[in-house]
Amino acid sequence: MINLALSIAAGFLVALLIKLGGFPLIAAIIPGTIVTLGTLILLGRRSFAQFQALMKGVEDELKGMSQNKKEQQARADKAIKLLEAGLPLGKWQFLIEGQIYGQIGTIKHLFKDYDGALAAFKKSGDRNYFAKAMEAAIYFQRKDFGSMQKSFEDAVKHGNKEGLMWAAYAWCLIQNKDSDSAMKVLSRGVEANPNDEKLKKALNSLQNDKRLKMSPWEPMWWQLGLEAPPMQQVQFMGGGGSKRRRGFRG
Repeated sequence: MINLALSIAAGFLVALLIKLGGFPLIAAIIPGTIVTLGTLILLGRRSFAQFQALMKGVEDELKGMSQNKKEQQARADKAIKLLEAGLPLGKWQFLIEGQIYGQIGTIKHLFKDYDGALAAFKKSGDRNYFAKAMEAAIYFQRKDFGSMQKSFEDAVKHGNKEGLMWAAYAWCLIQNKDSDSAMKVLSRGVEANPNDEKLKKALNSLQNDKRLKMSPWEPMWWQLGLEAPPMQQVQFMGGGGSKRRRGFRG
């Protein structure tokens, strides 16, 4: 990445100048390392500030959608073009490219362009757990249960503190008549999140032969497209941990 290369170059230059000044190598290495790290932090902050500005533009484009389908699609297309224009940022800083592709996939998924969404999700990286959950949802709908399971495993691996990842995984397994595996998934989720009462209640429901209700994870649950929200209330921008946007997990 360019930021890393520039930071190493700056540190090397400082170390070289100190060494040429007649100082021992150890005296050059320490300040050179400090300059490398400092430059990397400053350049990284600049890149992420640019990324945040990009996402603000995308969010402004998508919020306040009307009920007009053509307008919705036009604004979604414009948002995707904004994101694609921001892809060169990924050459400067780690993780940004994956987050942009994750957000492109999220928008395409919400507008039911599932082939386009899958293509974007494959470029978003395994660490973008909400993107992996959306990818799993598409595979579930296509009855490709092997790929679904693989994608959900990536989702719970990198989003193991997000109860929705575990609950959605279990929900899909139940729909596929595999309640035993669903209980095992929720048990793993509870083990990873011993204070998550929603996951505990979900596991208890399955253990008592009751239906798994996804309402505790609304409205984020609706973004996976596995159940329709009331009155088709689609939220265009999602989250990936606490109040972050889930489509951004690097």
